[in-house]
Amino acid sequence: MACCPEDPHAGRIPRARRLAWRLALLLLPALLCAPGPATAAPAAELLTLNAAEAVVRVAGEPPRPARAVPLPFRWADQSPRQAGGATLTLDLPVPAAGTEDRLHGLLFEALGNQAAIYVDDRLVARWGQLGDPGFDAGRGPRLVRLPADLVDGAAAPLRVRIELSFQPQRGGGVSAVRWGPLARLEALEAQERLWRNTLSLVYATGLLLMGGLAAGLWWRQRDPLYGCFGVAAVAGALRNFDQSGLQMPLPWPEWGALVAMSYAVHIALLARFVTLALRQPSPRVLQLLSAILWAAVLLAAASFALRRPLLWTAALALLCGGGILSLPGVVREAVAGRRPTAYALLVAGVLAIAAGLHDLLHVRIGLGGASWVPLTPHAMFGFVLILAGMVVERYSRSVREYRDLARSLDARVAERERQLTAAMDALQAEREQQAVLLERQRLMREIHDGVGSQLVGLLNLVGRPGADPALMEAQVKLALDELRVAVDSLQPLEGDLTVVLATLRYRLQPRLEAAGLTLEWEVDSLPPRADVTPQTAMQIQRILLEGFTNVLRHAQARRIRLEAHWHAGPPERMEIVLADDGRGFAADGPPAGGQGLASMRSRAAAIGATLAVTSTPGQGTAVRLDWPVRREPSMRH
Repeated sequence: MACCPEDPHAGRIPRARRLAWRLALLLLPALLCAPGPATAAPAAELLTLNAAEAVVRVAGEPPRPARAVPLPFRWADQSPRQAGGATLTLDLPVPAAGTEDRLHGLLFEALGNQAAIYVDDRLVARWGQLGDPGFDAGRGPRLVRLPADLVDGAAAPLRVRIELSFQPQRGGGVSAVRWGPLARLEALEAQERLWRNTLSLVYATGLLLMGGLAAGLWWRQRDPLYGCFGVAAVAGALRNFDQSGLQMPLPWPEWGALVAMSYAVHIALLARFVTLALRQPSPRVLQLLSAILWAAVLLAAASFALRRPLLWTAALALLCGGGILSLPGVVREAVAGRRPTAYALLVAGVLAIAAGLHDLLHVRIGLGGASWVPLTPHAMFGFVLILAGMVVERYSRSVREYRDLARSLDARVAERERQLTAAMDALQAEREQQAVLLERQRLMREIHDGVGSQLVGLLNLVGRPGADPALMEAQVKLALDELRVAVDSLQPLEGDLTVVLATLRYRLQPRLEAAGLTLEWEVDSLPPRADVTPQTAMQIQRILLEGFTNVLRHAQARRIRLEAHWHAGPPERMEIVLADDGRGFAADGPPAGGQGLASMRSRAAAIGATLAVTSTPGQGTAVRLDWPVRREPSMRH
């Protein structure tokens, strides 16, 4: 699994790789051999006491004879499987006369599990009740402030008696004792507490925060890399809280078993995290790390359940082996892939393995100078920083990819828009050409059927001997009306039927007045409609023109009335009525005018309207056009 892209600064990789290897090689011996920061060289004017006389009491056994023991003194070296206690005595040299520091004290790097300090048989400090497993004094440095009256005027060395009680597998004992001015010891105690306790709280908080972030990323992405780190971080936070100096909620040994198992999960899953961060994680290594995880957890639980400390020691050794097992893949990735993350994982892995070996050899077993301060929490926190860098790098890479994708999509959309615009332009041009062609065909048809037929009729009249001039004049006027209707159909209407009717009135008004007809006009303000096209307008004009012509020719009327109304419905419709007060005709008889009514009904049907003609002899005729209108937006607002 790739955790970051190729480094664009390829020229810098060899130098970074050499630097990483040199740093790892320099720090590895130091971590393996250093007993921890608490065993650093004592400050000026401080005396370190490295020996005491001890009386050891193992539960169920008689007290052992007093004997000299070196400091640090570890209960695990006396009876790792049993509880017990010890009394250690040592002498403090008298401060030099004339010293400016009147206040003196004792500093223990580690002291516990429960302890009481006596100076010249005077109780000066106590941590917990002896034999009470609910308290552990060994989670941090302990400073004893001696009363001034004990030190001032002392002529002989001060006798210090340290009473201790221990629980099995808890890591109790006494470190070397520092004796000197209180101000110097307080500064040293603050330094040691920072290194051992405060940083543990910082690490625990950082692990919880990054663990929560990793868990959230796993929940959204289901990436096993984040899930593995999330569980490892929570388990490591528990271990660091145990090292913070705070009293824990569970009694011993339940708490010890829980911390040990969580520590095993923390180490094993971080080794798995390192393997998953590689471009091509080895399935075999992942399987072995899973087996090591379960084996270490079971060994930890069995160690406390059976009181077998060697089982926990074996689990720690197994965890170190798991870390070493994951390292070759990182080395190959760093050498072949030349990725910054691989170098960071390599350095962090080497430091973690070195810290684990230090804790196993010096803290757990006590070889080469026992230490009370584990280095693993400090080394493991480097993986938190690495994960943070990986998250930032992956986020940055995703942003870059999204930006590139957005730019690509923008370019593709722009190209599609250009293609669509060109296609729409071509389609529009084709539609315009088709509209022009259709309009030409319509005009040709209208002129042929309207003006052309009137001219043919006029030609026939002209060719007859003794043709009636009045009839010829009427035929010419009809031809002119047909021509005007065809011309009017070319005008922009914008869906306004009122304009169509007004134009028709303007064209016919002179003829009606010349024939002695009174025109009564009752036309509402009709709403513009999208379906009032030039074609429909011409059909309506021709229907009405035919009606007016029939009135002029046959009705012998004095008044003619035109009504146009809009009915909101439902259904919505327009109603146009043309009525006269002429002679009318019988309902069962054919009206005058030949095929005029049939043509009117045909034109009405062409626009989806119905035409009804009612007539009463001697009372006139009414032509009613009923036109349902579609629900379409108007062309003009």
